[in-house]
Amino acid sequence: MSGLFGTPGTSKAKGSPYTASRHHTSTSASRSAPSGPSQLSPDQQQEIREAFELFDLDKDQKIDYHEFKVALRALGFDLKKAEVLKLMREHNHDEGGSGSLTIGLGGFASIAEQLILARDPLDEIRRAFKLFDTEGTGRISLRDLKKVARELGENLEEDELKAMIEEFDLDMDGAISEQEFIKIMSDDV
Repeated sequence: MSGLFGTPGTSKAKGSPYTASRHHTSTSASRSAPSGPSQLSPDQQQEIREAFELFDLDKDQKIDYHEFKVALRALGFDLKKAEVLKLMREHNHDEGGSGSLTIGLGGFASIAEQLILARDPLDEIRRAFKLFDTEGTGRISLRDLKKVARELGENLEEDELKAMIEEFDLDMDGAISEQEFIKIMSDDV
């Protein structure tokens, strides 16, 4: 099967966000960091690193409040200002004592890992369904699938897309419902 119905929120690159940087994290970051090796897949770890690097706009190996909030949003977490500030205070990376709230890669990776591990898989699947349901009809139609395939750069023929729908369309209505999508993503088909 193509990558269209792949695991939501993963990239194809390999790597680990836990490489040493020239900055260290605060003691509160190490206290709240998960003990032992990461529980995330290499793809998830790479996604975290990429989000950090993308939004470290001044490339100083630390991110400020705005960069942090946008990086978390890129990972699928839309936290309120108070939550963001609390996390930043807990993982502050202010080496020079300037009083500014910043976070290094280690602290960011720790926070992102905790948030990812706390996600409800069913909620994630429902959110992924909404990305495929481009028209908001509650069903993934052939038209929706074509649009998503095109946006992902998947070069699939219409016959292949029709076959995908037919394979998972349990009620034979010509589209994939949210419940059918949950079964696909849960491997319960």
